[in-house]
Amino acid sequence: MTTTQNATGNSSGFAPVLTRAAEAETTRDPSSVMTLLADSGNTGGRLTSYRSTFAEGAVGAPAHLHTEASEMFYVLGGALQVLVGEEITVLRAGDFLLVPPNIPHAFAAAPGATADVLFVFTPGAGRFDYLRLLGRVMRGEADPQEIKDSSERFDNHYVDSPVWREALAARA
Repeated sequence: MTTTQNATGNSSGFAPVLTRAAEAETTRDPSSVMTLLADSGNTGGRLTSYRSTFAEGAVGAPAHLHTEASEMFYVLGGALQVLVGEEITVLRAGDFLLVPPNIPHAFAAAPGATADVLFVFTPGAGRFDYLRLLGRVMRGEADPQEIKDSSERFDNHYVDSPVWREALAARA
């Protein structure tokens, strides 16, 4: 792969990425809004980043892992309940979490709270298409089997977590 140098002297293989809030694509499901910021296609594969706002009681993602990507969480506001391995904790505004590849994790708005979270995946893996698919499934516009079928493509592998299932059951 060759890289090109742009007018700013950048030889990284991609141009600077600027996403204005008013122009950012959003995708929604019944309990969250995801603002798509930068995907692997415009970052030279280096990262994917988006912002999610979760309504009170929203379940963000079931237990899963990534075999290639590290996932970073930065809580902008509210509180996010997270599973990392077998441990559950609550992240609050200003907290940062990095989950390396092959570590099961899950997340949801903390009980009684909303959450506003910046997510970054590195390397990126075309996750915007996954988020769009997830929104369609959550709205009943696509078959949930499509998510299972896309696990390798999007490096998103669902796993069973009795600890997380118990935590979610306790919320009900």
